[in-house]
Amino acid sequence: MSSTGQTMEAGGPAETGRRLKGWHVAACMGGAFLTIVTANMALVVAATGSFPGLVVANSYIASQDFEARKAAFADTGLTLAPAWEDGRLTLGVTGEDGATVDGLHVTASIGRPTFDSADRMIVLLPVEAGYGAPLALEPGRWQAHFVLSGENGAPVQMTHRFTISR
Repeated sequence: MSSTGQTMEAGGPAETGRRLKGWHVAACMGGAFLTIVTANMALVVAATGSFPGLVVANSYIASQDFEARKAAFADTGLTLAPAWEDGRLTLGVTGEDGATVDGLHVTASIGRPTFDSADRMIVLLPVEAGYGAPLALEPGRWQAHFVLSGENGAPVQMTHRFTISR
């Protein structure tokens, strides 16, 4: 008799006729691991298919001259103001005196930060407040890498990330 005063008989609530056997446990574990591996493989394929993997060819070498390039840019006295608005990419370039700097050759490599299939190179032409070019972009994250070169000195570079909302 149990503590409740009832007798336990074979076939009662404790026994349903189905038993958990070793192969059931192995099948459940195999199914769980298969699910995890499938999800991981899907994420690996998505990640490797959407990101080229390299920002620079050799990050150590690129880091060696970063401070020198930063100081060289500061020495130019230029102020850069990138913007994308109403289908137009612009780069405001002003000197130390606040006046727009003319006579530069300005290019921009623009694309998505995470994959390179949308990358394109454009030339920005002089406009009222700097340099600009018409550019149709879809909503989402974008990255523009500007290169300015003139008659005096090394090219000046700047990278600008921005988001276009729907």
